Amino acid sequence: MQAAAYNPAQQEVVSLLGAPKGDRPTFDAGLRDELRSLLEERLEPLVDTISSDRFDDEVLYLSKYTLAQALGCERKFMAELTEPFQWSIPAARGTVTHKAIELSVHWRGEASPLELVDEAIARLENADRSIADYLERCDETARAELRAEAGAAATQFLECFPPLKPRWRPTTDSPIRAELHDGLIVLSGKPDLTLGQPEGTVAGKVVIDFKTGRFSPSHREDLRFYALLEALRILPPRLLATYYLDQGKFHPEEVTRDLLLSAAERVIDGAHRYVELASGRRRPTVSPGPSCRWCPVQADCDEGAAYLDDGPDAGAGW
Repeated sequence: MQAAAYNPAQQEVVSLLGAPKGDRPTFDAGLRDELRSLLEERLEPLVDTISSDRFDDEVLYLSKYTLAQALGCERKFMAELTEPFQWSIPAARGTVTHKAIELSVHWRGEASPLELVDEAIARLENADRSIADYLERCDETARAELRAEAGAAATQFLECFPPLKPRWRPTTDSPIRAELHDGLIVLSGKPDLTLGQPEGTVAGKVVIDFKTGRFSPSHREDLRFYALLEALRILPPRLLATYYLDQGKFHPEEVTRDLLLSAAERVIDGAHRYVELASGRRRPTVSPGPSCRWCPVQADCDEGAAYLDDGPDAGAGW
């Protein structure tokens, strides 16, 4: 597709992501060792607790979701630690949509959004993952609703993003992992889409997460966590971008050393809170917010009930 054939949303993507090499940041080759040393030193006080009988998991796994929960409402976090995860249409929609986007990136020829969604569902049904059981058990009404919602999101992606060229090195849902203290603490994540690669100490990668709905500061923190993981692995990315499919709009952020240090501090804070709560050394506090709508202890939480009745999102239809 020639540039002249891009629609305005696609042209915006190309313009944002296509920075000339001379405009890309350079990072010190020793930065990854500096970040690792900082994390190892500040997390060292947790080692004895994690490896003791007071911490059931024996290994502390930290993802973007876990950090967001531990640093949010602590009572909700503790309730969800004891609640087994339950698949639902909203949860499955994100997984199916991401799989459909992954297939679209590598699909030879053209495919309609619903064809990609149907293929994504078929692949997930045969995968060795818990979603396979949900997809096999859900009734036709739920399956039709899931197909419609994932199809709409896949359509929005195909409308807003230009076809991704192989020379851009597109990668979808590729795991990133960092192990600290001999694997006792594990940081892991899977960005929705990455483009580009570093050249020497010149950053070239762009990390993108797809969202729908309104902007949330937590979306930016998710991407900063991915940037930290990339920095610990090889070199930081040059740019982070949350892309809101239903708005056709980017929220970009350039990666700097200060941003990475801030992301490391957030991991340290979240890890300490997680271990203190899980080991019973900290009494959970309540922090009402929009997530009260999905809290498993909502019916027994006066603060959450008051927020839902009187808060800024009272009466919202989502």
